[in-house]
Amino acid sequence: MNNEFTEKLKCWLNQSREERDWDEGALMLLQLSGNKIMYRNLSINPEGKAEFIEGKLQQYLEFRLAELTHEQVKEMQHSVDEIVKAHTEFKSDNNEAKDFKAGKRADHDKLPEEIQALYVENLDLVHRMRELHLKLRTMSTTDSTCADSDRYPFLKEFIKLDKKLHDNWNVYDHYVANAETAESAEKAETKKTSSKTKAKSKKE
Repeated sequence: MNNEFTEKLKCWLNQSREERDWDEGALMLLQLSGNKIMYRNLSINPEGKAEFIEGKLQQYLEFRLAELTHEQVKEMQHSVDEIVKAHTEFKSDNNEAKDFKAGKRADHDKLPEEIQALYVENLDLVHRMRELHLKLRTMSTTDSTCADSDRYPFLKEFIKLDKKLHDNWNVYDHYVANAETAESAEKAETKKTSSKTKAKSKKE
């Protein structure tokens, strides 16, 4: 990876939009992607495609700064594939609404709002993960030469969302109200006291 080019890319992105040479930006994108058709389309009016150029170059810079290798991206893809296999939400014959309803606690409506919100958030997370999964599948089937830097941000977000999904379920599934905790502790103490009393009676 050319560190000099990476520095050049970083400097260009650190400039304000008014300072940037958008023709240069389009050319750097060509050097990074090798996509001549895209470059021809951008070179007609690069400033008009400023948001696209900036977004793509930022994506390439993030990838280069992370110093990821092709093997590391392959490992990330493998992780995503394993996540998809483990989630019933991604099966083609899956009834998403039914699955989420099944995961809903019987006392859901009695839970604090912030705990109920985790359940709702997880449905949104799965929707976004579905979108990312579809995007990754499209990229792999339509462009076998797709650059690792193009796939990286989608893989990274997918893995991050999966962790958030698991964390949310963990908190939601194991939440115990303070009153229930106190009641359980009281029952345990009562049982403990009762056992001691019985043991003392036997000794006497």
